[in-house]
Amino acid sequence: VQLQASGGGLVQPGGSLRLSCAASGFTLNRPAVGWFRQAPGKEREAVSCLSTNNDITYYPDFVKGRFTISRGETKNTIDLQMTNLTPEDTAVYFCATDLSQASSYALCHSRPPNWGQGTQVTVSS
Repeated sequence: VQLQASGGGLVQPGGSLRLSCAASGFTLNRPAVGWFRQAPGKEREAVSCLSTNNDITYYPDFVKGRFTISRGETKNTIDLQMTNLTPEDTAVYFCATDLSQASSYALCHSRPPNWGQGTQVTVSS
């Protein structure tokens, strides 16, 4: 199982950014895949999760209406579209999965065993 996150960068407050997670070693037809983030000095937290068997999504309240997780246009990718970004969204963003977990809600409330390397998102003027 391999996950490769990309798309991070520097964006101004109010701006948008799209992250992509390329998955290999498994197919996106059953396990949930999620995006998590970790800011300096803070715990890692879930920001969006997708059940790949039924495309049900889960978002914590602090990103609802701003973040959208979806299948990417490229096969075997999961994208995270982030809009209306604030400096509080600055963090390293990771994609993760648990091959035994199909529920997006459950994945976002767990610590998945499979992680990709992170991609830095910095929101600053």
